[in-house]
Amino acid sequence: MAWALKLPLADEVIESGLVQDFDASLSGIGQELGAGAYSMSDVLALPIFKQEESSLPPDNENKILPFQYVLCAATSPAVKLHDETLTYLNQGQSYEIRMLDNRKLGELPEINGKLVKSIFRVVFHDRRLQYTEHQQLEGWRWNRPGDRILDIDIPMSVGIIDPRANPTQLNTVEFLWDPAKRTSVFIQVHCISTEFTMRKHGGEKGVPFRVQIDTFKENENGEYTEHLHSASCQIKVFKPKGADRKQKTDREKMEKRTPHEKEKYQPSYETTILTECSPWPEITYVNNSPSPGFNSSHSSFSLGEGNGSPNHQPEPPPPVTDNLLPTTTPQEAQQWLHRNRFSTFTRLFTNFSGADLLKLTRDDVIQICGPADGIRLFNALKGRMVRPRLTIYVCQESLQLREQQQQQQQQQQKHEDGDSNGSFFVYHAIYLEELTAVELTEKIAQLFSISPRQISQIYKQGPTGIHVLISDEMIQNFQEEACFILDTMKAETNDSYHIILK
Repeated sequence: MAWALKLPLADEVIESGLVQDFDASLSGIGQELGAGAYSMSDVLALPIFKQEESSLPPDNENKILPFQYVLCAATSPAVKLHDETLTYLNQGQSYEIRMLDNRKLGELPEINGKLVKSIFRVVFHDRRLQYTEHQQLEGWRWNRPGDRILDIDIPMSVGIIDPRANPTQLNTVEFLWDPAKRTSVFIQVHCISTEFTMRKHGGEKGVPFRVQIDTFKENENGEYTEHLHSASCQIKVFKPKGADRKQKTDREKMEKRTPHEKEKYQPSYETTILTECSPWPEITYVNNSPSPGFNSSHSSFSLGEGNGSPNHQPEPPPPVTDNLLPTTTPQEAQQWLHRNRFSTFTRLFTNFSGADLLKLTRDDVIQICGPADGIRLFNALKGRMVRPRLTIYVCQESLQLREQQQQQQQQQQKHEDGDSNGSFFVYHAIYLEELTAVELTEKIAQLFSISPRQISQIYKQGPTGIHVLISDEMIQNFQEEACFILDTMKAETNDSYHIILK
């Protein structure tokens, strides 16, 4: 609530009823302070406003943001005062987001008469799901072929130019718009929050999402890469009409609470103000095609040329974590915090460079972030890695490698002096923590940038060439740093493949 109060609102937002709700909330505060105590200085001295101000860097005080984004959907009344607002949406329903120019006179004159680009994303709010976002989205793509997570309702939208939706980025849309003209974009979210819950037994709570908007201006080359503003809000998506039922349920629960309990909760606003946040880091995955890396001619997937030549190194998957360096700039430090699941603290560390973060002691980090996240952040800053329970090495087998091996053997027979210029084999390390067949399937899929669902079964070649189905117990009996050659065999029923460890 405090974030919404600090932002100057345009006429359209004022007409929607925010001012009336604000006055109502202030009158309640006046009753709490007692008769004759209703003054703005007393209101701003309350703990709710002090906590909001203390959590912001000094440079952000009294800062007027260049743009403001308003989602035309009511916030939940069952949100405590110090928590972020939560908005319920219906699956597939069109919701308006108003793009408001909030600049002062003379501010950002370089965009006057020019277009800006905004990128909309629906991302996970939960850190655990942020950690596996790529795999989660690939699984959703597999279960909902041809569908998108986020779409623009173009006929209802006003003022948007050149709207685009990348087929490989199901949760992202973008468009150009003129800040000087009225702009409203209607979005549709097609996934529901319960689709990403761990256990689906009925009655489970859905995971929250975030709607994030990043706006950019043109650079000297005409590319929209210079960041201007970012804002986001928290949402939950329900099946059609489910959001209305949930909003009604929350309202009825609040009506049953005592006046003293109601004071601990935010009022429900008719619209949702997106609050300022750090820009979303651009992470490009190796391949997002439906069957990435699979080579139909040899019924196997390819890792480049399969040899160890420096000119043919296979491209590794994006790293899960990376080390922060003292030379890291504040903007790069913000991206590092996003990548390592510390998005909640990006505002606290807005002006911190890599050197500033690395100078923090363990007690400093725990005091700022709390015990659980503080210890995790401290370990990440110091680059402390957890030793895996099992490490194995895998190499792809291909016809080309076999031919090279045969040629090398022939050369060795002709040249007994041992001089050989043949290529060597490249192995990839796989680190296992849970020691299960499911984990091994996911790690192999991640290594080769494919979906785990494209791997039907994993076998180990046993005595006399038999194929033994990999089980959890078999993996638990693997030797540390065992080496395997991977071979593939196309499955009989669908487009998936069998993996054979030799």
